[in-house]
Amino acid sequence: MNINLNPVSVAWNTVASHDTYEAAQETVDRLSDKGFPVEHLDIVGSDLRMVERVTGRLTTGRAASAGAVSGAWFGLLIGLLVGMFTPDHAWLTVMFNSVLISTAWGALFGLGTRLFTRGRRDFSSVRTLTAARYDVVARDGYADRARETLTADAPRTW
Repeated sequence: MNINLNPVSVAWNTVASHDTYEAAQETVDRLSDKGFPVEHLDIVGSDLRMVERVTGRLTTGRAASAGAVSGAWFGLLIGLLVGMFTPDHAWLTVMFNSVLISTAWGALFGLGTRLFTRGRRDFSSVRTLTAARYDVVARDGYADRARETLTADAPRTW
């Protein structure tokens, strides 16, 4: 593990810089294992990027089925809430009907949304936020102590 000790990092109380969040977590974990008060540390992501991973083609049927599934979950929630105040076994009927009606409405809304966009977005995707660099930063004057704790057993690369 290479510890970054350039003058800019020292001035900003940066203890270590890493390319991955997991490596920054590992640094904090190492400090914790050595008894360092980790409540004085932050992991700061820099150079943020939004990554959109395309998961597939969005068809009219897929939009309607996604809406139906969302509607079914909503209907289940409403059915359970209303069913709690329904006497005897009528709660099953209330829950079943609310799921059925919400599924139909969800499918219609999913279909309507798809038709409203008129093919401007023919794919489904998942968005994530990532950073190019993760810095472990010490607060309250603990930076030097954290660097000393980390470099006590690490090989130095100057």
